[in-house]
Amino acid sequence: MTHPLRGRTAIIGIGSSGCGEAPGWSATELMAQSAILALEDAGLPLSVVDGVFAATANHAFPTMTVSEHLGLRPRYFDGTNIGGSSFQHHLLSAALALEANLCDVALICYGSNQRSAGGRLAPISEPQPFEAPYRARMPVSAYALAASRHMHEFGTTREMLAEVAVAARAWANLNPAAFLHGQPLTVQDVLASRMVSDPLSVLDCCLVTDGGGACVMVRADRARDARNPPAWLLGAAAANWHRTISMMPDLTVTAAAESGPRAFAMAGLTPSDMDLVMLYDAFTINPILFLEDLGFCPKGEGGRFVQGGRIAPGGELAVNTNGGGLSCVHPGMYGMFLILEAVTQLRRQAGARQVEDCQVALLHGNGGTLSSQVTALLGTDAAL
Repeated sequence: MTHPLRGRTAIIGIGSSGCGEAPGWSATELMAQSAILALEDAGLPLSVVDGVFAATANHAFPTMTVSEHLGLRPRYFDGTNIGGSSFQHHLLSAALALEANLCDVALICYGSNQRSAGGRLAPISEPQPFEAPYRARMPVSAYALAASRHMHEFGTTREMLAEVAVAARAWANLNPAAFLHGQPLTVQDVLASRMVSDPLSVLDCCLVTDGGGACVMVRADRARDARNPPAWLLGAAAANWHRTISMMPDLTVTAAAESGPRAFAMAGLTPSDMDLVMLYDAFTINPILFLEDLGFCPKGEGGRFVQGGRIAPGGELAVNTNGGGLSCVHPGMYGMFLILEAVTQLRRQAGARQVEDCQVALLHGNGGTLSSQVTALLGTDAAL
């Protein structure tokens, strides 16, 4: 039996602003502009928003900041920040609030001017006493530890990691909005690029860009009359096993192994039902771990699974069709952009990168250093 929340809410509007470089724009302005564009896309006035959900690396109180900036007085708001997976979590929180009639129109938004600010974000995280003495280059060194362990245990190679970056770039080259659109990439290019934290080179690491994004969620009754085809929330689940990489129980297994099965159960679906898979690819090791933990391949086989263009355009599994955080956009926290691409694909609005007959999309967000894991499934009318 599927969960009562399945198909009770849907995304009916999306918007983004300043993705890539947006000099002169603040994080708040990018967040607000994206919200306005999402509402315009939904065909709704700003005045009807009564639920606000936001998380950024710039603001301690993002829901207050964006509400003040836009002149909103929400009845319900949630500024939960669990890193880059916050926005998948907000989909679940917004669905709960909508279903409980605590709000009628939920706005989920994000904004960052990380690139224009020289890659510097105001730190709002607590110090990590067990890791700080080693002066690791965080977060990349944390992900390098996971990559190294996976290589040691399962024979994963740098060439396999590079396949993830090459596939992402191939998708980005089909996406005119991608930051690195039009720039070819080969496995050899990745292997020859500057090492950042062994075994991860600069091309194994995500972009540093500006960008804002937002989406609008409503209940089913309102969604059916929307101007855009609804992207229904079919399932969502979160899991968190650790805060710091030094406390991760097993460097090769993430909490996606828990969030994924619960999200699939909520939706009444399995990995084989997915037409699109959007994975938080801050580093090339991420998709390999998540494909394993979410059940697309056995543990330890992720590196071999991505070889031969399997997740690239024309491959067996469409993964990160916008180009991902590796080649499309990554303004500090990427989870919002998983949502925007999934909705675009479900609406059949993705142009040259459109996945044929895309009915169901999986979005998997990652926060911290492989810490918070949140899986969400969206679908078209046909998936209900």
